[in-house]
Amino acid sequence: MRAVRLFLPLVLVAALAACSGGGVDERAPEPGDRAVARVEGGVIWASDVKREAVAQGLIGEGEPLDTTSPLFRRVLDEVIDQKLLAREAERRGLDNSPLAERRLEATRERILGDMLVDSVVDRAISDQAVRTLYEEQLRLARTSEEIRTRLILLRTREEADAVVGLLNTGASFEAVAMERSVDQATRFSGGDLGYSTLDVMPEAYANALRDRPAGSTVGPFETDGGWAVLRVEDRRRETPPTLEQARPQIVRYLTYDQVRQLLEQLRGRADVDLLLGPAVAPAEEPASAAAPSGDQG
Repeated sequence: MRAVRLFLPLVLVAALAACSGGGVDERAPEPGDRAVARVEGGVIWASDVKREAVAQGLIGEGEPLDTTSPLFRRVLDEVIDQKLLAREAERRGLDNSPLAERRLEATRERILGDMLVDSVVDRAISDQAVRTLYEEQLRLARTSEEIRTRLILLRTREEADAVVGLLNTGASFEAVAMERSVDQATRFSGGDLGYSTLDVMPEAYANALRDRPAGSTVGPFETDGGWAVLRVEDRRRETPPTLEQARPQIVRYLTYDQVRQLLEQLRGRADVDLLLGPAVAPAEEPASAAAPSGDQG
């Protein structure tokens, strides 16, 4: 399993070694970078280890990775193993085969493409761009109303009518919910469903609650799970997310948009010829062919 996990990173290491021509570059690849190991004369930098951790999904892009942490040391060991495997592959001449050259070239192109995307995205995604899009969406958004409700769910209409009778005599909704509701997810919290908007509620709930003010009891009405009685605790305008809450989604959108524009420009001026015919959808098997054959005798 360890060998399998190392296979793809090994291709990257070999590609970089091929691109560098085997020379040793003692210059830090990034400002403030730190040499953390040397393997057969080649330097491993802290940024190499961090990049490997990001590639494995162990940390997110932009997250720090302390060189004294156990995670850093574990990933460093894997990078060292990758280097050793790549050097041994070179000693055995595996990097000179036509297959290796094609795979190394494909990896090189992928790396260069990623670097181009990073440079384009870095220029386009600034704090000002994020804030501008956030404020634009804030102006366009129509804040909807949230409703906080409590639920008592019963098995039959008769049970539900009896509960409504209890509530009409002044019984506590929370106490009745804890005693009689069959909804195990909410009964022990007094039937509290929390805040939600009508568009995410089951249709029966949304229709029953649409125009009911805070403090009103609604039902009974039939639902998929039985007969429901609701109490409207509160109604409020939905609070839009803050800039910091919305930032990750905005950055993802801006990244996607920049990559889309870049690819449209490149395809627009490139000479691309597809050598395949149009894709053909698989033919559906006739019903008669799929049906079991009858007695032919």
